[in-house]
Order: sequence, then structure tokens, then C-alpha cells
Amino acid sequence: MRRKGYADGRTFRAAVISEHLTLVLLAGSVILLLAVVAVRAAVRTGLPSLLIYLGIGLAIGDAGLGIRFSDAELTQSLGLIALAVILAEGGLTARWDTIRPALGPAALLATVGVLVSVVVTAVIAHWVLATDWRTALLLGAVVSGTDAAAVFSVLRRLPLRGRLAAILEAESGFNDAPVVLLVTLVVSNAWSQSGLWGALGTMGYELAVGIAIGLLAGWIGQQVLSRVSLPVAGLYPLAIMAFAMLSYTGTTLLHASGFLAIYLTGLWLGNSHLPHRHASIGFVEALAWLAQIGMFVLLGLLASPLRLPAAIVPALVIGTGLLLLARPLSVLASSLPFRIPLRDQAFLSWAGLRGAVPIVLATIPLATHSVNGELIFDIVFVLVFVFTLIQAPTLPWVARRLGVVADTEVRDVDVEVAPLDQINADLLSVTVPPHSRLHGSYVLDLRLPEGAVVSLVTRGDDTSVPSLHTRLAVGDTLLVVAADGVREEAERRLRAVGRAGPLARWFGESGR
Repeated sequence: MRRKGYADGRTFRAAVISEHLTLVLLAGSVILLLAVVAVRAAVRTGLPSLLIYLGIGLAIGDAGLGIRFSDAELTQSLGLIALAVILAEGGLTARWDTIRPALGPAALLATVGVLVSVVVTAVIAHWVLATDWRTALLLGAVVSGTDAAAVFSVLRRLPLRGRLAAILEAESGFNDAPVVLLVTLVVSNAWSQSGLWGALGTMGYELAVGIAIGLLAGWIGQQVLSRVSLPVAGLYPLAIMAFAMLSYTGTTLLHASGFLAIYLTGLWLGNSHLPHRHASIGFVEALAWLAQIGMFVLLGLLASPLRLPAAIVPALVIGTGLLLLARPLSVLASSLPFRIPLRDQAFLSWAGLRGAVPIVLATIPLATHSVNGELIFDIVFVLVFVFTLIQAPTLPWVARRLGVVADTEVRDVDVEVAPLDQINADLLSVTVPPHSRLHGSYVLDLRLPEGAVVSLVTRGDDTSVPSLHTRLAVGDTLLVVAADGVREEAERRLRAVGRAGPLARWFGESGR
């Protein structure tokens, strides 16, 4: 029997599918708008937005609006892809000159620190849950790594002195790789089959290949994008993300660490002098926000509010042990070679935020139907929710009490590059930030290389052609035209004057 208004059954089914997709798109748009508005509330309270997004997922789930969702495998797959996007954004927005001094401590925290945290947390979990060692080790591995999304969203609004922020940021970018490897080894039981040295060899291979491919993909991306002039500015961010995802997928297909690869590719590209760099980073930041929103809402949907109360006590005990014992011991073990002050170690211990990574990793035993898979997921979900609620809002207070808040620091100038193909030149858009030494300098003081010239200066609503004696001020936007061969030298000179003033060379500041 044909439905009224439709020629046949296939047309009717197509209409039903189309209507269903429209409703899904409508619901997704509403959730996205709510999540975007929630960012403002998160910024005001100092809470990571992940808590709000998880709450949205719980509110529209089984116990709320009644949306039923229980596909752990789909959540795991989408969650890992979302984490890859977030790590790409973290690498793109990290400054190499800031990260470089923190590489040693961050690398130890991401390896030795993770192992210490796993062992201590596993002992606590074994005692609290009275469970087998495999489940205890799995739980310890899942919650041992700090989370990139949580760390990036909180610490970038908190001015820390020295290299503290860089250590935490680099650690959260690096530790996903070994944590994922540990969880996979324990879930698959491969660690008991291949032995300790076999497991270490597997981890060494995956990390080494991840590093190699990540750096290679970043270098290739830099060479291509700096030499090819694309017809539309919007294609540059797409190309950057394409190189990042090629790095991730290619490494994953070689059974190596795609997370480490994509972070290093993003770090390389983000510190390269690419056309439309700032516009590209803005696009990738928006993409990372979208990934966070989708991932956390999906994880909230997957959680069962009816099961969560039973996980509260184990989560509180294990989380307290993780915060007050496992994390401080891992920081202490990783800090010994670098003589990091005790105040800094205390802050590093308190700032070890957990977020998306533990919950996504907890879907692995859930998706593989491992023993105690539901229990592990529920404990991790409650642990992340409660301890993020405790740690994140208190970070500014803890930082002030420990005396690790930085005084106002000089910010680098923002330089945006757009290629001018027909005259073989680049147009640099330079914004003078607060506390920059460019403020009060004259155009003459810039001493740009031959082939580079300040063509326009915009101050508020006024735009003028500057003379050599035009004095610059905070908030000014300079348009600098630089011949193709001198662009990088002009950028370095602008950064050098921004950091050290007109006498930058006398102070050994090169602007690199």
C-alpha cells in the first residue's frame, strides 16, 4: 500500500530519513549553541567547560530528556578523533621558545611520572575495590595522564612564572601517547604474553615512530605551505589540518602513536612562518572547541546516572589518593634531575587536571566488554567530574598562595602574513600588544631590512601613511610590505624590538 503523497515505498523511506536527519541537525544546533553560550559561564567561574558539556550530555540522556545512547565503540572512535584534533590545536598554539626549556621535565612527567602514578593508583584501587591486579592496573593507567583540553582551557588564562605553564602544557600534549599504549596493553593482555621487555619494546617502537613521522609531516607541511600560494586564504587552515590528520592516520596505520605524531606536527607548523598563520590557528581553535563539545556531550550521553551513585565512594577514595599521593610522587620522581623548587612541584601536583582523556580511555574496556568495564567507566566519570570541580576553580588561589604567579610579561607582537603573488612580496599585519617595547618606538627605530617598509599605521578609526618619526603605541596595527626574500628577517626584527626595544641587538635579542 502506497503512502499518500509518495509514488513508492523508497520515496517514503527517503523522506523519513531526510526528516530524521533534519531533526538530528536541529537538536545538534541547539546543543551547540547552548555549549557556546556556556563557555562564557565557564570563563567567569574558572571551571573547564568540559563539566558543563558533560552535564548537557547527562541532561539529554536516558535519565533526562530520554535520548538513549549506549554505543561505547562509536564513542571510543569519535572520542579518539576528537582528542587528535584537540592535540593538533594544542601543538599549533604552543610557542616553541616557551616549550623548549620544559621538554626535559615534561618528557619525564609523561613517561616516568605516568608509570609512578599508574603503580601507586593501582595499589590504591586494588585495596579499595578488592579487585584483581589487572583491573587495578587498568584503572591506574586510565586516570594517570593529565588532560590536554582541561589544561589548555584553564592554564592559558593563568599567568604563571618561569616554565611551569610550559611544563604542564607540554606534559599534557606528550602523555596521551604512553597512557593510550599502557591502556591498550593491559586491555589486550599483551603485557602478560610478551613479558616486560616485549611491552617496553612495543612502547619504544610506537613512541619513536610517532616522533619521526610527526616531525617529518610538520617539515613537509612547512615546505609546501610556505612555497605554494593558495588562491583563497581559507584554504590554508584546511591544508594545515590535512597535514596534521595525515600525520595522525599514517602513524596509526603503522601501529605507532598517532597522538604524539599529530601534536608534534602541530607544534612544528604552529611555529613556522606560514601565510595566514593567525587565521589558520583561529580556525583550528574553533574546530577544537567543536571536538570538545561533541566529545563531552557524547560521553555524558553514554554515562548512566542510575549506575553512577554506586561509583561515588570508590571514585572519591581513588581520586584523593591520586591527587594527594600518586601525582605528588610522580612529580617528585620526574623533578629530581632538574632541581625544580618545592613550591613549583606543589603546584604541578595540584594542577594535574583530568578530563576527556581518562573518560575516553575508559570506553576501551567498556567497548571490548572487559570484566569490570562498566565499573571502571563509572568510577572514572565520577572521579573526573568531582576532582575537576575541586581543582580547576582553586588553581588561581593555589598559584597565588605558592607564589608562582608571574608578573606582567612582555607579549610578542602578532604578525599575520598574506602573500602578494604578483609582486613577489608578503603583506605583514602587525598588532602592538600590551607591554610591548614597540610602544613608544618610532618607525625609524624598527630598522627593517632593505626591501621591507611600514606602509600604513591604523590607530583606532584613523589610518595614515607613517613617516620615519611616527611614534607607535599599544593597539596600533602596522601593515608592512616585505619582499619575498626578507620576510623572515623583517618578522625577527619586529619581534626583537617588541621584546627588547630599539637596542635589541645590544641585548642579544634576535627575535627568533
